[in-house]
Amino acid sequence: MQQTQTNTHTDTGRNRSRFNKYMPYLFITPHLIFFLIFFLIPSVFGIYISFTDWNLFGTPNFVGLQNYETILFNEGSTFNTQLYNGLFNTFRFVLYAVPFCIIVPLLLATALNAKPRLHKFFQSLFYLPTLFAISAVTLIWSIMFNASHGPINNIFDLNTLWTSTQPYAWIVIVVVTVWWTIGGNMIIYQAALNGIPKDYYEAADIDGASSVQKFFKITLPSIRGQLLYTIVMTTIAQFNIYGQPLMLTGGGPTNSTRVLLMYIQQNAFGSGQSIAGIASAMAVILGICIMIVSALQFFFLTRNDRK
Repeated sequence: MQQTQTNTHTDTGRNRSRFNKYMPYLFITPHLIFFLIFFLIPSVFGIYISFTDWNLFGTPNFVGLQNYETILFNEGSTFNTQLYNGLFNTFRFVLYAVPFCIIVPLLLATALNAKPRLHKFFQSLFYLPTLFAISAVTLIWSIMFNASHGPINNIFDLNTLWTSTQPYAWIVIVVVTVWWTIGGNMIIYQAALNGIPKDYYEAADIDGASSVQKFFKITLPSIRGQLLYTIVMTTIAQFNIYGQPLMLTGGGPTNSTRVLLMYIQQNAFGSGQSIAGIASAMAVILGICIMIVSALQFFFLTRNDRK
């Protein structure tokens, strides 16, 4: 009887050990399935389509590098103009928006961390826009910046055509983007700031350091990992801008805010005849640009750590 109980305990222990061994795979399997279905397979298929002549129907016709040659080197062609104008406007937006998407949330997080009173209320208030769909965000701000009936022009007694003249069109797009996205980075910075030991600031106070000196000598070095993450991820996100210029300016005035994703959508789905191969080639080039910029950011931002 005792031997039977021992064997039972042994079998139970083996089963439990086997179950614990495969438990991690059980947890990651759903994520792997979604990753394969919604990211890896579409990405590989999109890269393949960039080497074909396809209109979304029938069988793709493989044409090699012809699409890339057309959009990169066929100067004066429609697709060449679209690529370089779209990339130029996309890079302009990234340069305009990313610094504000990093600096504004950091300053807000620092202020809320220094003044803990009602910080939960203001944290929720600043994070709330992140939960809105981009269509709702652009609808709200298009009313705000309306030239005839918008409250901004009426309150400040202006007559500015915000969405149809430059540089105001870019200002509107950047303002809307920063308002919509600051919440996510702000939460990350708040968590990072709460992890900084208070002893650092107390020692700095004893040494007579000012608030500015403490910010640059203690705060920023202590959260450099979070800063690296938010800079890279924010840059990637802003390279994928689409909804703001589409709904606020329509790409105008004179295509000055028409970003590359708008041309990609137009060629793939928006024109009378779909040119999916050209659109996919543009998307691949955009992806390569994002990877290069992200790698450069990571290299320069971590150079001091490697030294």
